[in-house]
Amino acid sequence: MAEALRGLRRASGLSGERLAVRCNMSQTKISRIETGRALPTVIDVERILKALAVPDEVADELIRLARRANVDYASWRAYARVGLYHKQAELKALESSSHVMRHFLPAIPTGLLHIREYAVATLSPTVDSDPARNVSRAVQARMDRQAILDDASRSFWFLMTEQAVKWQRASPGVMAAQCAHMADINEKPNVKIGIIPQGVQFPGIPMNIFVVYDDRLVTIELFSGEVILRDPRDINHHLNLFELFWSHALSGDAASAFLNETSETFMRQRN
Repeated sequence: MAEALRGLRRASGLSGERLAVRCNMSQTKISRIETGRALPTVIDVERILKALAVPDEVADELIRLARRANVDYASWRAYARVGLYHKQAELKALESSSHVMRHFLPAIPTGLLHIREYAVATLSPTVDSDPARNVSRAVQARMDRQAILDDASRSFWFLMTEQAVKWQRASPGVMAAQCAHMADINEKPNVKIGIIPQGVQFPGIPMNIFVVYDDRLVTIELFSGEVILRDPRDINHHLNLFELFWSHALSGDAASAFLNETSETFMRQRN
């Protein structure tokens, strides 16, 4: 793609500086895109192609390339080969470079909300085809990540379905402690927890876990791995989805009450 964009600019007779002016970009950015040192967004490519008056059939192909280049996939098996704790370190770095994080959690609470016992249950292999892993090291890395919740300069939005809260991934005692822990976290001034009750009529379907980091990227969890999207239109789409789901959620004191009531229900199940 870098070679194609550079070739199209040269064929048009434009210098990098003149193209930068037409695209309202810096000349440095144009140079980095054309030399392959920077990955352009789909919008960047569209602006360059428009400025160069590229024919539609050529533009369509390059835009398809840009969309593919802005989507990454990593399998859990690949993460397991190098150690799942490395994935926790990667998440910690991503969280440390973000200011607003929105977690959509239709199936299970995210690791930032876990107590240790619940983390052990969720990180342990469940089927024979799951890759081997160092559970204790991954759990400790997950626990270490949670310190960022005390950073008041960052905002965290955790949106769960009722099923995500109540799915019994561990013993009733652990589930009770997990729900009470989430209610406590909901008291932090920079944390908002929302819960969508099962009885609410809703126009959408909670298909995938996803996290939006500022307006930079979206990560989507699958059974087999993780997809990363950087196209601004994909990011905006997931922000819109998050807002839609949040508009049907319990939040604030109502979410805390729900979590505490669920904790008490699990407590009664211990015997």
